[in-house]
Amino acid sequence: MLSRGEISFTSNMKVLLLLGLVAVALADITRFEGEKVFRLKPVVDEHVTLIKELAKSIEVDFWRPESAELVTIDIDVDIRVPAMYLDMVYTILQQHDMEHDVLIEDLQAAVDGQSENKPSPRTHSYTKYNTWDKIQTWIASISSSNPSLISKQVIGNTYEGRPMTVLKLGKASSSTKPAIFMDCGIHAREWISPAFCQWFVKEALSTYGSDSQMTSLLDQMDVFVLPVFNIDGYDFTHNSNRMWRKTRSRKSGSNCIGADPNRNWNAGWCTAGASSNPCSDIFCGSKAESEIEVKNVADFIRRNKSIIKAYITVHSYSQLLLFPYSYTFDLAADHSELLKVAEKASEALRSLYGTKYTSGPGAATIYPAAGGSDDWAYDLGVKYSYTFELRDTGRYGFLLPESQIKPTCEETMLAVKYIAAYVQKNLY
Repeated sequence: MLSRGEISFTSNMKVLLLLGLVAVALADITRFEGEKVFRLKPVVDEHVTLIKELAKSIEVDFWRPESAELVTIDIDVDIRVPAMYLDMVYTILQQHDMEHDVLIEDLQAAVDGQSENKPSPRTHSYTKYNTWDKIQTWIASISSSNPSLISKQVIGNTYEGRPMTVLKLGKASSSTKPAIFMDCGIHAREWISPAFCQWFVKEALSTYGSDSQMTSLLDQMDVFVLPVFNIDGYDFTHNSNRMWRKTRSRKSGSNCIGADPNRNWNAGWCTAGASSNPCSDIFCGSKAESEIEVKNVADFIRRNKSIIKAYITVHSYSQLLLFPYSYTFDLAADHSELLKVAEKASEALRSLYGTKYTSGPGAATIYPAAGGSDDWAYDLGVKYSYTFELRDTGRYGFLLPESQIKPTCEETMLAVKYIAAYVQKNLY
């Protein structure tokens, strides 16, 4: 038997071991104390060169546009700067007379402030940023809540082995119905995006039978919803690094992890606005569809190509409603119709809270970006292909507070419902 001294020693060791494990777990979470997000306003070529040089010499995280390569005159450039480089950055900005604002004074405070310091509920909530575990439980319960309106289907696993589940919304029918496909959370740190997909599912189920537009849509069409596309990345943003964007795949020959799942589609793959450097945030992958998540979704859409009439993908931030093309400045064959629908959808969105959206083709409206899912879907033959960039325009950026989930989702519902109703009336 252990003596009292030995018992207290072993229990102390256990406590220390536990504390050690807790410390290790905490140490795995990236902190952002003192980091700032700047908005730079390059107005001459010298400013553009300066920003690109800065990106080469220090570690900066491009929020908008998504990399140094995309910086041009007269576009606002939002970058996150680590605390240790702040003095240097301020000096450079002053020396070169570049106009700038500080959007976020202390990034860690903004990360902590997302939940407005209210404790997270134990269960899933539509007005909180739910962890992947909570979303997975929610998928299981909601998909069995109303068998005549919703079912689920696993379309494959992620790189780390998590199941990718598509929810199919629509009145059960013996015949095949035309469909809309919508995904959220391609980029891990854009938390408002998966929040919208969850909200959409809730609204569809709760307003069917009372809202005539939703009832008609689900009677006549099916809506496939992928609540979180980049599950591994999303989980990583909750548990390790809030600012992670890419997938979590590993490639031999590089220590850098992941590819940009919205540069990995076979649509002008890895030409404009994408990088072949595995360490870049816009790394296009080793080949088109190298990322298993992209391949799983592309396979699903290809399999259902004959019925999918619209593709909607949800991102943040910037308040934009974009359509093809992003990989070229050429206009899409259906440009005028796509623009008209986007402008009407933006009008519907604005009617609720006055939130202004800009609509247009990706390349001309923001910047060229090759290998995107909307261009790929359009080239496959899905005519109505749209990318939403949700709130805001940079005040919080990716760290939109939870208090804005409800209004953001409510207004976005109006735009998505407008597009869906238009597609329903204009099947091809």
